[in-house]
Amino acid sequence: MGAGDVFRRALVVMIVCCAAPFLSGAPAYVHDPSIIKAGGTWYMFSTGHGIAVKRSQDLRSWEFLPPVFATTPQWMRSEMPGFSGDIWAPDVTAANGRFFLYYAVSSFGTNSSFIRLATNVTLDPSSPDYHWVDQGKVIESVAGLTDWNAIDPNLVIEDAEHWYLAFGSFWDGIKMIALDPQTGLPARRPPDVISLARRPDVRNDPIEASFVYWSNGYWYLFVSFDYCCKGAGSDYKIAVGRSANVRGPYVDASGTRMLEGGGTILLQSSGDVHGPGAASVLRDGETDYLVHHMYDARHGGVPVLQIRPLRWSETGWPVPGEPIAEGPVPKGR
Repeated sequence: MGAGDVFRRALVVMIVCCAAPFLSGAPAYVHDPSIIKAGGTWYMFSTGHGIAVKRSQDLRSWEFLPPVFATTPQWMRSEMPGFSGDIWAPDVTAANGRFFLYYAVSSFGTNSSFIRLATNVTLDPSSPDYHWVDQGKVIESVAGLTDWNAIDPNLVIEDAEHWYLAFGSFWDGIKMIALDPQTGLPARRPPDVISLARRPDVRNDPIEASFVYWSNGYWYLFVSFDYCCKGAGSDYKIAVGRSANVRGPYVDASGTRMLEGGGTILLQSSGDVHGPGAASVLRDGETDYLVHHMYDARHGGVPVLQIRPLRWSETGWPVPGEPIAEGPVPKGR
């Protein structure tokens, strides 16, 4: 991804984010959604100024909550020159009695980026125990020094003793590092960086937004191919591969390694759904759901949430269904 591509991505995200509340009848802006259930309530975290937070009782109707950061911490601007204020691609997981929230901060036009961790013991903002605690920087990429990009984090828990963080965007593809399960920070510094997927034969290596999920005796690696953030002109698409080992190698349904450009296309543009991507899998009881954003052509290409039932074929590959019904537009911001 060149400087111009990253700048356009940033510009479109900011313009669409700011415009979304003023589009009559449009669903609420959602980009890079991460959803978790806590105490019978669903909570969604997504890209935005301060990390946007919403909650729901039914995955259809959503209420805005205060953002994770009421004001942008000064250290974000001091540690990342060129930071615009948008905090990217939050990933939330419950483990060890806490909620682990990983997120990315980046300087547009370069792969100067870092992933940081915040934790909380509750997601209910009315609780006296509600407080996000900064746990520090997890990993950083520096333009000219690293050939990968430290954004789009995803916590992967293999078992109680083996935690990993998957991440990466363009440059050299999707990476993974081992974490200390007690802290959620790297198991060693500097961490050993494992390569999971890349697109070496495609200009700019357009792959990002990794999510790793265990099912049917395999680890499934979901990624986004191509370009987001161009409204209805986005050609983002969701691809997947799988491996018996969380560290890879991951292969697609045809047997091509994802390190060699493989990836079975799971969902792509169709009708008014443009550029579906930033996918994750949500389990509710015995049902799996594919969670992602897409650009809604009915409302000027605004990025919105979609949640689809996900079934598994006889050969163990995911098959998304039609999106569940959209709820009313949330009030407030």
